[in-house]
Amino acid sequence: MTTEACRDTPTPGALIIVLGDQLDLNAAAFDDFDCSTDAVWMAEAAEESTHVWSGKARTALFLAAMRHFACELQTAGRTLHYTRLDDPNNAGSLGAQLHADLKRLKPQRVVMTLPGDWRVMQAIRQAIEGCDLPLDLRDDRHFFTTPAEFALHAKGRKSLRMEYFYREQRKRHRVLMQDDEPAGGQWNYDADNRASFGKEGPGAVPARLCFEPDAITREVIALVNTRFADHPGRLDNFAWPVTRTEALQTLDRFIRERLPLFGRYQDAMWPDDPWLYHSHLSAVLNLKLLAPRELVAAAQKAWQDGHAPLESVEGFIRQILGWREYARGIYWTQMPQYLDRNALHADQDLPPWYWNGSTDMACLRDALEQTLAHGYANHIQRLMVTGLYALMLGVRPQQVHAWYLAVYVDAVEWVELPNTLGMSQYADGGVMGSKPYIATGKYIQRMSPHCKGCRYDPGLASGTDACPFTTLYWDFLMRHESSLAKNPRMSLQVKNMTRLEPDQKRAIVDRAASIRRGEIGATHG
Repeated sequence: MTTEACRDTPTPGALIIVLGDQLDLNAAAFDDFDCSTDAVWMAEAAEESTHVWSGKARTALFLAAMRHFACELQTAGRTLHYTRLDDPNNAGSLGAQLHADLKRLKPQRVVMTLPGDWRVMQAIRQAIEGCDLPLDLRDDRHFFTTPAEFALHAKGRKSLRMEYFYREQRKRHRVLMQDDEPAGGQWNYDADNRASFGKEGPGAVPARLCFEPDAITREVIALVNTRFADHPGRLDNFAWPVTRTEALQTLDRFIRERLPLFGRYQDAMWPDDPWLYHSHLSAVLNLKLLAPRELVAAAQKAWQDGHAPLESVEGFIRQILGWREYARGIYWTQMPQYLDRNALHADQDLPPWYWNGSTDMACLRDALEQTLAHGYANHIQRLMVTGLYALMLGVRPQQVHAWYLAVYVDAVEWVELPNTLGMSQYADGGVMGSKPYIATGKYIQRMSPHCKGCRYDPGLASGTDACPFTTLYWDFLMRHESSLAKNPRMSLQVKNMTRLEPDQKRAIVDRAASIRRGEIGATHG
């Protein structure tokens, strides 16, 4: 793939914009593509790695996947205008590069599939309007639901709970249904999907499917290590799928080897083992190298064939047909105001050790170190370890959002922002979740053996050995008592807090203050 080979092509009829998370030859933007008159536009932009301090793994995955997809476009005979990150004339941002290329190429019209990010959509609109060109904006068929359809679902509802939306989608798309009833007689198998590994550990978990970087990916790795040398993370073990072929192989491996036990252990954690029974498919799904319908169909077939139990299949499908679609609907119906929500008035800075893993809390250190090494953590590590700590510490939610968007390879704003601000940090005041997800260190002790090797005691809320999670849990309840007392799902927790003796409360508040000052939790040297 070269850039210059495309410079002298004739003026295109339609210029098809393809973003880094739209890598699908069959996307709606290509529906009426004419190889004799139309062309494709793609650009690598430094701003996409600097508007948040993007981790090396995240940047490398996007660039490697984009460059491989560019080769597929050229193999398919589609004229391509591609600007690489290291091209001397790179304008630095998607909007500026598009504006310059529209002026140069002078297409008759611009076509694209709806972007995932509000910020990107505004930049592209501005660039196109500045050139006085029509934009044909098409729905993204990689989703079961359009933003307009979710808006209709949301209209007139006092609350937007995922469960009701999910049930509608099951019925609408005939997924895990038997006539008009859910397969197995119930909609949700969460209660069956919360097992820990116990003292014996996870045993022989099937190995993650890894891909040796080819010449294109090695070139990207070298570029990222040079251009973004001071960004977090590392690339010495980069092994993510970056093509559709590799993505399909990853899906097949998950369905065959890990789906049967996925449900049972989806909330479990184990030190130094980031992969466990999870699918590792969210990144390629969000890049559009796979379609959600493919994942849902493969999982449902595994149940129908007797290969995987219903509780595992339902749990997996709920993440895709439920949470993923729901998060996107929340994003597009709530933006742009949603980005500024801070219902709990949190104003603490994110601890600097989130960027390097230098903490003496065993569960957080394990989650942070694997995040920086691989750009990956499972959903419980995100919600109930890194997210839980930030929530109870009182970190400004926009800083938490920026961190999640930066460090994870599957992070694109439409899915990351609602899950962070809404589900994890309760910054939207209950739009997504009916209550804040808070817990003491006892939760982590129940779901993993991290506490066994940690210097802190999850059963203590005060004193030098008290677990910061447990301290911050009670402190959180005290700080937000008046608002939480009005929430029926929090009444028991608030009631338990009010039973603490005054001297216990003072000790907890004092230790929480020390934690916020950075005197507890960080390691030095």
